[in-house]
Amino acid sequence: MKEFIKVMRALSDPNRVKLIKMLQRKSMCVCEIQAALGIAQPTVSKHLKILADAGLVDYKKDGLWVNYFLTDGSSSPYAASLLGNMKHWLEDDKEIQELAKKLPMINREDICSR
Repeated sequence: MKEFIKVMRALSDPNRVKLIKMLQRKSMCVCEIQAALGIAQPTVSKHLKILADAGLVDYKKDGLWVNYFLTDGSSSPYAASLLGNMKHWLEDDKEIQELAKKLPMINREDICSR
């Protein structure tokens, strides 16, 4: 039950749900996530750690960048199930649609070098 609760708690925050929905579309660095959600870098990092601890998100260093992406859910059947379902959930939500429109205009080279 502990693993189930960890995944459910990770998805109990609206910004973490938005983060999952963004990462469904593309892998992103912290600066890009920060720009899209309009929240502070330490807050983004905290959300990413919670999602990673729940087996929902992972990262890979690529030169100067640390790219965050959704896992395949192999570490937890609960994470796998929720990630699979979330692909279809909230697609008609106004906030999610606004974020989806914003993503193509967020360029890491422009925002991360400030």
